[in-house]
Amino acid sequence: MFRLAHISDVHLGPLPPVTYRQLASKRITGYINWQRTRSRSFHDGALGAIVADMKEAAPDHTAVTGDLMNLALAEEIAVSRKWLEMLGAPADVSVVPGNHDAYVPGALRKACEAWRPWTEGEHGWAKTNVNGFPYVRVRGRVAIIGVSSARATAPFLATGSFTDEQGRRLGRILHRAGEEGLCRVVLIHHPPVRGADPAHKRLYGIGTFQKVVRRHGAEVVLHGHTHLPTLNWIPGKGKSQVPVVGVAAAGESLGHEKPLAQYNLIEMEADEGAEWRIRLTRRGLVGPTGRVEQLSQQELIEPAKRAEATA
Repeated sequence: MFRLAHISDVHLGPLPPVTYRQLASKRITGYINWQRTRSRSFHDGALGAIVADMKEAAPDHTAVTGDLMNLALAEEIAVSRKWLEMLGAPADVSVVPGNHDAYVPGALRKACEAWRPWTEGEHGWAKTNVNGFPYVRVRGRVAIIGVSSARATAPFLATGSFTDEQGRRLGRILHRAGEEGLCRVVLIHHPPVRGADPAHKRLYGIGTFQKVVRRHGAEVVLHGHTHLPTLNWIPGKGKSQVPVVGVAAAGESLGHEKPLAQYNLIEMEADEGAEWRIRLTRRGLVGPTGRVEQLSQQELIEPAKRAEATA
């Protein structure tokens, strides 16, 4: 059995000092949002409790699905790298960027350069773009596949993008990993599900992403962005369906509009028929004391198969 921890939307704080020149961009809206809400709702104590509990669970690997930063300042990029170093060795942690990590033009490239040890994939699987995506990291019988939906956007927008070019490369990875009998775990920041986000936060290229998964298959897709512990299903290869799992923000400490900080544990094991069984456990804060407990646990059984079993 392979155990994968899934954490997202860390939003490391507090913000470093910000100059007027740095605020002469989209960052002004993010700075105001931080001062009004996020500085109060995101707290290092919540994140610390989540990470401590996650490390105690001793997963085989950890996936971080974006938004490590707030405004993608140079100081934040440096802090995010130090946080990744604390989280685990590059071989044991994989990361993909979120919209806050690409807050202004040029920030995404700098962040990906700093995070390169945690995105370095296997050679010979598929070409990567300038930022190193999509990548594949094979751990045992599991293929951890990172794609990027992050891009710089105009003020008041938090949209993402999944391009045809990245789709073609992802398709080659999914095909080969499927041929080799690997459990294919796809990491992306924005949810590749229609209606999961309002228009100003949605992913452009949902159809492209779903077409690739429908053609080549996958076992599970993990995402962040919504700050919600969600479970959706999209069409997979043949008549199969693929679970798309979201997670609450890892640093949320108030929970007024969104759930308190959580993380996921994904356990994957092949049965005798070589089909992958996947179990999802959600763990998170249960109150202001910083106590982390199990919130739910379920087998990720396709809705059609679950209906057949209960008929």
